[in-house]
Amino acid sequence: MKKILRCIGSIISCTWKVLVTGTALISITLFFASCAMIFHLFAQPDRVQIEHGSALVLAPQGRILEKRSSLDPIANILHLLDGSLQTKELLLQDIVYGIRRAAKDDRIQLLVLAPDQMKQAGLNQLQDIRQAIDAFKKSGKRVIAYADSLSQSQYALAAQSDEVYLHPMGAVDLHGFGVFNLYMRALLDKLNVTFHIFRVGAFKSAVEPLLRNDMSSEAKEANIQWLTQLWQKFSSDIGRQRGLSSQNINDAVERLPEHLQEAKGDAAQMALNLGLIDGIRTQEDFREYLISLVGNNKEKKGFKQVSFSNYLQEYVPIYKAPTVKKKYVALIVAQGDIIYGHAELGQIGSSDLTKQLRKARREKTVKAVVLRLDSGGGSAFASELIRQEIIQLQKAGKPVVVSMGSMAASGAYWLAANADKIYASASTITGSIGIFGAFPTIEKSLAEIGVFNDGVGTTTMAGRGSLTRPMSEDFRTAIQLNIEHSYQQFLEIVANGRGLALAEVKKIAQGRVWDGATAQQLGLVDELGNLHDAIVTATKMVGLPVDHAYYMEGEKNPAELLLQRLEEATTGSLTKNFTGEAGTDIFTAFATHVMKKIAGPQSFFLPTGDPHNMYSHCLLPFLVQ
Repeated sequence: MKKILRCIGSIISCTWKVLVTGTALISITLFFASCAMIFHLFAQPDRVQIEHGSALVLAPQGRILEKRSSLDPIANILHLLDGSLQTKELLLQDIVYGIRRAAKDDRIQLLVLAPDQMKQAGLNQLQDIRQAIDAFKKSGKRVIAYADSLSQSQYALAAQSDEVYLHPMGAVDLHGFGVFNLYMRALLDKLNVTFHIFRVGAFKSAVEPLLRNDMSSEAKEANIQWLTQLWQKFSSDIGRQRGLSSQNINDAVERLPEHLQEAKGDAAQMALNLGLIDGIRTQEDFREYLISLVGNNKEKKGFKQVSFSNYLQEYVPIYKAPTVKKKYVALIVAQGDIIYGHAELGQIGSSDLTKQLRKARREKTVKAVVLRLDSGGGSAFASELIRQEIIQLQKAGKPVVVSMGSMAASGAYWLAANADKIYASASTITGSIGIFGAFPTIEKSLAEIGVFNDGVGTTTMAGRGSLTRPMSEDFRTAIQLNIEHSYQQFLEIVANGRGLALAEVKKIAQGRVWDGATAQQLGLVDELGNLHDAIVTATKMVGLPVDHAYYMEGEKNPAELLLQRLEEATTGSLTKNFTGEAGTDIFTAFATHVMKKIAGPQSFFLPTGDPHNMYSHCLLPFLVQ
């Protein structure tokens, strides 16, 4: 008995020590995080000294963003807390603004592009940057690019330069555009998982990976159409900058082995032979070349230069609200999958965005709204909630102009359809007017291991919606009817919002994806243009100067979000994943977690998303890589 009591005492003692230690660690973490926040808020950075005749160096890292992380400027602390890689954020609008500003800055002699740490970029983003670079060159200043090696998106940026140089061991990786998915029908069959799919639209292929082992002919037809359009524009833009034809670019890709053989396997020499670059230089050679152009810096340790981030410190960020309140156009950025309720980082939450739109409606100084959208859609219910809030803004006499980024499809198009004006880039992916529902059940999988679900209910529908029970035909019929009704609602929203006949919308719907240029021809988009064009239109609508457009931030401040992330980290993801909602059995919770891991990009429509488990989503996260 004494041994048992002693053992229990030891367990209690160890548990207590763990709790005390954990509490202390959390307290210490919060303390240092708070100190860092206070330091950042009150510390004044040293004024950047820019020598006359300097080179402005643009070296973007990671993905070019439309919207800065809500947790900036304490993102570095959070990266350390959650173990993720630290990346420097650079906004598209900051890049465009900085380049255009430098074109008029007498201290800046040339622009140096070093894009080999840039991970991904949307075609529309590259186009906006190209226009800024064109303005820089028209001012009489040179643009020079250098990289150790260049991916397709990196080369698209570098190709805008007057001169492009590559490291002797580097390469230019041009390979074309494609959409390739993992298909898992055979895997689900082996696991005895039954996925119940409900959809409307011959081209709504978001759920195909769960139904098939290959891409359907309809999906191939739709995908090759918009991929070809975008590749033709991409290759012609690069060719025009390099003095080459689209055919030259295609030849460089299609006859890669032959060209590489002619260069004796030297990829850098091949790029030079094909006219893709102007020269091959080591890093030291390139530094010496820049010194010959702009001279040594004061320390005599390199060429006169200023980094892009330091250069931007001199100026108030573009579209930043002034301290003095005045009439303005609110610029709201919505980026990521659309979900019902509150969003996590990188998502669009219906509660968060509707609250922002409501704030714009109620704030007397806001006269119009420009909504910058970069989303493939998501929850149909959430999209409708957001659309209704846009309608309320319009009823209050405040126009809403939508500016589409790399993608604004499915649910994102649903919420945008009623806008007073829709702008898109020629390379924006949009449309995908369709809707689907998906729900897995694992009763067969559980039966294989000797686990069965049984019970009684007051109605035939009492056990519906469980992952561990088969789906009844009545329930299947009810869901399909609901899906068809929602699709009809989607068609009517588009027809009324864009002033099109319902029959016309039906022809271009069916879940089909369109590039921005084609979407304009079809009437889904009003004008081709970028964010600035949308802002110009919005300010004209309400008679305000163009410079009276400012970002409207969300409700949560960085401190609140920090605490939210800390709470998520300390409570533990296992608890969140496996406890489930009230009334959810452990098998359902566990299966949902596992299926999310298996389904990958398709996991957003597993239980816990849309209230009706209905989605309007385009699974084409197309970024040039």
